[in-house]
Amino acid sequence: MTRDAALEQLSHIARERAFGRRVGSDQLIQAGLNALIAGVEIPSLAMLAGLLRNEEPEAPALFDQVLEEFGLLFHSPAAPRAAKWEMAYWVAGQIADGTLDPAAGTHLIWADVA
Repeated sequence: MTRDAALEQLSHIARERAFGRRVGSDQLIQAGLNALIAGVEIPSLAMLAGLLRNEEPEAPALFDQVLEEFGLLFHSPAAPRAAKWEMAYWVAGQIADGTLDPAAGTHLIWADVA
């Protein structure tokens, strides 16, 4: 994984969490580990990537700290309608760039947005 791909993964997970999708602590830690292996270096990232199983409850706060340090922290719009439109645009963008299967993306929009 390249540095850019690792940062994109962090950004993607940030949006998923902002839109209310559940992302497990194990996924947050793995994303941190991927970024660390890809050459991204900040202290909070090393702390996130090094969490042990019994320390998993600390992962969300550390993940947010990593996002803040990189300027990747994403907040969904406060208005529910605007938040749903933002999510629909995000999912549509993933379908358009080929990172999300069209059927799965359409289902996400239908189930979570419509």
